[in-house]
Amino acid sequence: MRHAILRSGDGLAPGWGRRVLWRRIGRAVQFSLVGSILLLGGATTEAQTVAALPDAPRVDAGPPARPVAAWTALCARMPAECAVDTSEPAIITLTPRIRDLLARVNRRVNARIKPITDLAHWGVVDRWDYPDDGFGDCEDYQLLKRRMLVERGLPRRALRMTVVIDDIGEGHAVLMVRTDRGDLILDNKTNAVLSAPATGYTFIKREGQDGLAWVTLNAGASPVATANR
Repeated sequence: MRHAILRSGDGLAPGWGRRVLWRRIGRAVQFSLVGSILLLGGATTEAQTVAALPDAPRVDAGPPARPVAAWTALCARMPAECAVDTSEPAIITLTPRIRDLLARVNRRVNARIKPITDLAHWGVVDRWDYPDDGFGDCEDYQLLKRRMLVERGLPRRALRMTVVIDDIGEGHAVLMVRTDRGDLILDNKTNAVLSAPATGYTFIKREGQDGLAWVTLNAGASPVATANR
C-alpha cells in the first residue's frame, strides 16, 4: 500500500501535489505571522508594565558622614560586608521582575524574623548582625534582605544600608535600593516597598557607593544608634 501511494501519483488528480504544497506554505506563513504578533504583543505588554512602575524621587546625598559605631564594629567582624566594589553598578534598572523580587524578599524576611531589641538579644544597646537565630532588630532585618538580594543577582553596591529618624522619633535602619526609577525603601515595619517620602521618615545618612565613608542625606543630624525594633 505505502509503495503504491509514494509512487508517481497513480490514481491522484493532476496538480494534487502542487495544491498540497501551497496549502502547507500558506499554513507556515500563517503560523509565522501569529508568532510575530504574539512576540510583539509580549514586548508591548512588558514595555507597558515597566512604564506603569511608579517613579520614586532620589534622596540627595551630601558630604561624607560617619557611620554609627555599631556599623564600624560590624565591619571589624565582617570586612566583606562593608567593602565597596566600584566595578558594580551603583544604580539598577527597575523591571517588573526586580520590583516583584524586592517585594517578595521584603515580605519573607519581615515574616521570618522575630523582633527583639539589641539589649535583650545581645546585652548591648546597638549591635548590627545577621539574624541567623531568627531574632533581630531593624538593621538585622535589612542586612538579611541585602544578602538575599545579592544571592539573587542584584549588585550590593546598589543596596545601601540607611539610617533614618522614624515615625516615633527614634533612630531606625532601612535598606535603600537605588534604581533608575528612583530610590526604593525596604523596611521591617511594612511589607510595602515605598519611595522615601512615602515612608514619612527623615533620612539622615547611608553607606557611600565609592568607599567606606557614609554620606549625609538631606543634611540630616545623625542619631547615636539604631536600636529600634
